[in-house]
Amino acid sequence: MSNSARSSKASNADKISASAAKLRLLKKLRCTLNFEKRAWAAGAERIAGVDEVGRGSLFGPVVAAAVILYQNDEPAHRIRGLRDSKLLPAERREELAFLIRKHSIAWAVAAVDSARIDQINIYQASRLAMLHAVQQLAPAAGYLLVDAVRLDCELPQQPIIHGDALSASIAAASIIAKVERDRMVSAWDPVFPMYGLASNKGYCTPRHLAALREHGPSPLHRQSFSPVWSAPIPQEVLGFMLDQSAAEVVPSDEEPVEAIAET
Repeated sequence: MSNSARSSKASNADKISASAAKLRLLKKLRCTLNFEKRAWAAGAERIAGVDEVGRGSLFGPVVAAAVILYQNDEPAHRIRGLRDSKLLPAERREELAFLIRKHSIAWAVAAVDSARIDQINIYQASRLAMLHAVQQLAPAAGYLLVDAVRLDCELPQQPIIHGDALSASIAAASIIAKVERDRMVSAWDPVFPMYGLASNKGYCTPRHLAALREHGPSPLHRQSFSPVWSAPIPQEVLGFMLDQSAAEVVPSDEEPVEAIAET
C-alpha cells in the first residue's frame, strides 16, 4: 500500500460526524450550579432553567420546558446526576424527570406543532415554545438561564451555550422536555407504524428516511425540512385539515401551543 493510500485511510478513520464530535464535547463538560449561584449572589430569585428538545426532528412538535429547580444553593432535596438529556439513557431520564417534578419549585412544558414550525421556522418555533413554557410557571420565574438563545420577554436572562451540559437548572429543563416529547411522539407510533417513531422519535434515521421515500410524509411531518419536502410521494393530508381549509376559519391571536404546568 502506498504512503498516500495509508494517509488517506488514516485520515478517514480520524473523521467523525458533527453530532459525534458534539457528544464528545458535552461529555467533557461539568453540569453544576455555578451559573445559578452567581445569579443568586446578584440578588436573583426563582431562577428558571429553560431548554427545548426536537429541533432536528422531522416529525411532530418542538417541546420546551422551564424548571425552577431550587430556591437557593442549599435545597432541602438535591437531585443528583443532572446533565444534558442527550447523555442519559431513557430509563435514567425517566427517574430524574420524576424527581424534578416532585422536588422542584415549579416546572412547565409547552409544545409548538409541526404546522406552526413550517410557518415560522424551527428556530422561532423553539423560542416560542420556550417562552410559553416560562409563562406557564407558577410561581413565576424572576430570572432565566436559557440554553443558547435569548427569549422575547422582559425577564432578566442569560443565554448559555451548551447550557444543558453546564447548568443544573437547564439540564433539568432538558430532561423534562425530552421525556415529554418522547411520550408525545411515541403515542403516534401505532398510527404511523411505518416510520418507527417509537424508536427514532422522528429523527433522521435510515429506516425513517426509507419510509419517507416509500410512503411519503405523514400529516405531522415538518414539510419545511428537506428530507420531508423532497420525498417522492406527496404529504398525506387528513380529512379535518381539508375541512378546516374549506371553512375559511378566521385566525385567532392565540398561538397554537400546548402547555402543561405543575408546581
